[in-house]
Amino acid sequence: MADDQEAWQVQGAAPELYERILVPAVTRPWANDLLDRVDVRLGDRVLDVACGTGIVARVAAERLKAGRVVGLDVNPGMVGVARSLPKTVGLPIEWIEASALSLPFADQGFEVVVCQLGLQFFPDPARALDEMRRVLVPGGRVGVSVFAAIDQNPATLALSDALDAHIGDGASRAKRNEHSLGDPGELDALFRAAGFLPSVETVTRTVTFPSVEGYVDVQLSATPLASLLGTRSADDRRRIAGLIRADVGSRLAPFTVAGDLRFPQCVHVVLAFA
Repeated sequence: MADDQEAWQVQGAAPELYERILVPAVTRPWANDLLDRVDVRLGDRVLDVACGTGIVARVAAERLKAGRVVGLDVNPGMVGVARSLPKTVGLPIEWIEASALSLPFADQGFEVVVCQLGLQFFPDPARALDEMRRVLVPGGRVGVSVFAAIDQNPATLALSDALDAHIGDGASRAKRNEHSLGDPGELDALFRAAGFLPSVETVTRTVTFPSVEGYVDVQLSATPLASLLGTRSADDRRRIAGLIRADVGSRLAPFTVAGDLRFPQCVHVVLAFA
């Protein structure tokens, strides 16, 4: 992701928790979907921008027997976890800590650029798209996913409202920012301004957590929300977390099945050609 103004930053144990809990529950299924759509082919050079702990890059490497796979993220904790994971079957992956706003690659070095659930956090999405287009070969493919509007994502909306109610106005900013590119028309125009010919499809998948409590707890520990309660006493953290769990549980009761939380997650997927 991008410079020190980047909106999605995690520290401490959060990257490991993100990889262990959020990747299998959320980002791996979306990674498979994105790579199916972008049609990664034998010999492709693939760049995963804002790679986080690297799930899209790892899936791409598993699918290719020839080519190149690079994962790039500005967050050192995320890149550190990516580098520490066991090597996948398939191509080796190059992990690079750098900004999406200034990609450290020569022009026209990749056939495919992907960015999963990251573009909305960049301080300058237009500049990031210019950089993606610069490093693509003519006719190269880009696949980008962003969260749809927050009112199409009931779990995020319930959590955001609970954060504001129990921590204070603005506490949910990081969660609500996840949906800042939720207008498909705005998204289409952004890509066209960067010189792409995009198609935007809205896709919904069911995300499953073992419980509402598990969903809330991982959000408060493995995402930027972890900083919200960091300066409070242990008793205060437990009290507030309990209030948030109860509030979110009440709102998401229609999505609780035999104890599991199963909620729809709505994403816009953009496929475009350079």
